[in-house]
Amino acid sequence: MSDARDYIDRLGRAARAASRLMAKASPDAKAQCLTHLRAHLKANEAAILEANRQDLEGAKAKGLDEAFLDRLALTPARLAAMMEGVTQVLGLPDPIGEISNMTRQPSGIRVGHMRVPLGVVAMIYEARPNVTIDAAILALKAGNAIILRGGSEALTTNRVLANCIKAALSEAGLPKDAVQFIDSPDRDLVGALITAPEWVDVLIPRGGKSLVARLAKDARVPMIKHLDGICHTYVDKDADLKMALTVTENAKTQRYAPCNATETLLVHKKVAFKFLPDMARLFYDKGVEMRCDELSRRIVEQSGYSAVDATPEDWDTEYNAPIISIKVVESLAEAIDFINTHGSHHTDAIITENVHAAEQFLVEVDSSSVMHNTSTRFADGFEYGLGAEIGISTDKLHARGPVGLLGLTSQKFVVLGQGQGRH
Repeated sequence: MSDARDYIDRLGRAARAASRLMAKASPDAKAQCLTHLRAHLKANEAAILEANRQDLEGAKAKGLDEAFLDRLALTPARLAAMMEGVTQVLGLPDPIGEISNMTRQPSGIRVGHMRVPLGVVAMIYEARPNVTIDAAILALKAGNAIILRGGSEALTTNRVLANCIKAALSEAGLPKDAVQFIDSPDRDLVGALITAPEWVDVLIPRGGKSLVARLAKDARVPMIKHLDGICHTYVDKDADLKMALTVTENAKTQRYAPCNATETLLVHKKVAFKFLPDMARLFYDKGVEMRCDELSRRIVEQSGYSAVDATPEDWDTEYNAPIISIKVVESLAEAIDFINTHGSHHTDAIITENVHAAEQFLVEVDSSSVMHNTSTRFADGFEYGLGAEIGISTDKLHARGPVGLLGLTSQKFVVLGQGQGRH
């Protein structure tokens, strides 16, 4: 562990020094960095995809499941989306130094807030190599330094991506140490990193529940995090059922692995007999296993499709797989209570044409994203116009929901006077 501590001390000291330079970097220099990075990603597309192919082969040899492989995989389309994320962040206003809410007090002083960087961000994540780029561009645009520790299965891909970032920093005249990449799978390094508040101002984990739970237990650094993605879609008695079919199918089957995929479908009893047969057909066609309460199972099986009984554990499970739990509820109030009891406060949606029902759902469901007539899969920084996201927070302090540019900043008070003294 002493070797790990020495390693993290070296990285942390360099990141801390670089963060002070990044805090005063001009908007033009940061924009140049992102522009160069986008060009490097394009020029190195073949090398990035080849590195990712090697990582995928290694992961398959380890017998890792399809959901993991899906998160690990880069395709030309996903790489293009990464570059588009850089473009979106480039187009966002630079928040650093912005002064707001300046008000004059009875004493004559004026008090306001200035937007400032957090300092040094540490990012610990598992399979997704796109996080390397998303995290770096947001941290740098917000004037921070960042320490990146990706999963060992993505090490080859992340090395190539980190080299692209460092080249872009250098070309823009910014410190290369503003992005530190932990180029080792040694797990002791994680323990050293999360117990180094002298170097790290905030820790952002992005991965499975076991990873986040372990970090939350052991870290001595403040965290922006979420543990589970148990998301719900509720089909109300006043839903447009054709819309409900389309939205629910997308929310569950567009991709199974992400944390914003719907895991539980709630259906109002007044529309269950009409809605569930068609929904079951769509799930059956996509190979989705249906785990049902008593009434929904009866409806599904009477429609000619197979289902299994849901266990109490199913209502509290994030599947990340072609499995969905289904429950019929008597009322909107029951649906809201069920979501607040069994959900993970991540993302939940209502499908309804009743404006009052939608308003009640949006107000009373205690989640970081609440939605009306759309797929839970939209809970994403890119889709929210944040340019990219560094993670999702279900906590209630500092940042909540997809964490983008502003989530990587803080504020300090600015006080302007003309010689006043306090009486």
